[in-house]
Amino acid sequence: MLAKVLAIGGGALYATGMLVEAVADGQKSAFRRVPENKEKFITHGLWAWSRHPNYAGEIILWWGAFLTAASALPLPASVAASACPFFIHFLLTRVSGVPLLEASAKKRWGDDAEYKAYKKRTPCLWPTLASVLGGVRPST
Repeated sequence: MLAKVLAIGGGALYATGMLVEAVADGQKSAFRRVPENKEKFITHGLWAWSRHPNYAGEIILWWGAFLTAASALPLPASVAASACPFFIHFLLTRVSGVPLLEASAKKRWGDDAEYKAYKKRTPCLWPTLASVLGGVRPST
């Protein structure tokens, strides 16, 4: 029974993470294709809820993959396999991904009042209720 719950829950998490990452990447790609946005930062869609929703989706995806695998593994192997999503989370939030992009954004828009306001109201990675409720606005 537990294996089935882990498999279904893991599959749902994986699909959710894949969807979040794909939507965030698609929104950013569409934003970047507009010539007027060349020097701007995206603040709509999932990007109104998180400054890095694509990385949040990636982390969710890896937890889903782990749970799905854990449903078929013996406990010691599952414990060992849990290193994978922890490692991805560590890499994206402490080594590459978020730190590099935050530094780049600070260099590029750090003095911009709109960017400062966006950074203040928008969580770095994990959306909050306030960012979700306050971040619903039409696309620009």
